[in-house]
Amino acid sequence: MPRTADPAVRRDLIDAAARLLADEGPAGLTTRRLASSVGASTMRIYTHFGSMSDLHTAVRRDGFDRLAAGLRAAPASADPVEALMSSGGAYLRAALAAPELYRAMFNHRPPPGDDAGREVFELLTEGVRRCVEHRDLPDVDASRCALWAGEIWAASHGAATLALSGVLPEDQVAVLLNDMIHRLAIGLGGEPDIARRAVDAAP
Repeated sequence: MPRTADPAVRRDLIDAAARLLADEGPAGLTTRRLASSVGASTMRIYTHFGSMSDLHTAVRRDGFDRLAAGLRAAPASADPVEALMSSGGAYLRAALAAPELYRAMFNHRPPPGDDAGREVFELLTEGVRRCVEHRDLPDVDASRCALWAGEIWAASHGAATLALSGVLPEDQVAVLLNDMIHRLAIGLGGEPDIARRAVDAAP
C-alpha cells in the first residue's frame, strides 16, 4: 500500500532541502543526500513531491509564503508612510527568522511561470498605492506604484543579504534599510518631516 503524505515529514524535507540549497546550491540537493539528512528513504521524497523540480518549487513557495506572512503581520498604522516603513522592517525580520530558507529561495533561477513571489510584490505595491492615494507621494503616478515597490523590494533584499552574510550587524542593517526607504519617499515628493516621523515610529 502506498504511504500517505505526512505534513510533518514534508516540513522536515523542505527544511532539509533549504539547508542543502543554502550551503551548496542546487548541485548539492540530491534525493540520496536529502533522504539521508532526514533519516528517510528516497521513496518518501517522491511520496511528498512528484519530482525534485517540485521540491525546489515547494522550497521557494514556502519561503515566499513566510515573507508574505511577515509583511501581513507588520504593525498596522493609519499613516501609509509609516506602514510602508514598517513593511521594510517586517521583510527583514522574516528573512532573518529563516536564514537558510531565505538564501535557498534566491540561489538559483526559478522555472518558467514560477510566481511564488507574486503575493510579496502585491503587498509592497499596495503599500505604495496607499501612500499615493493619501497624497503622501505627490511625484508618483498611480500607474507606477509597482516600480517603487520593486525598489523597496530591492532595498529590502539587499539589506537582508548584508545581514545574513554577516557583512554588517543586524541592528545596523535595519537602520540602513529604514534610511533607504526614507530617502526614496523624499525623492518621490514626500514631505521630509512626514517621512522622518514615519521612520522614527516604525518598529
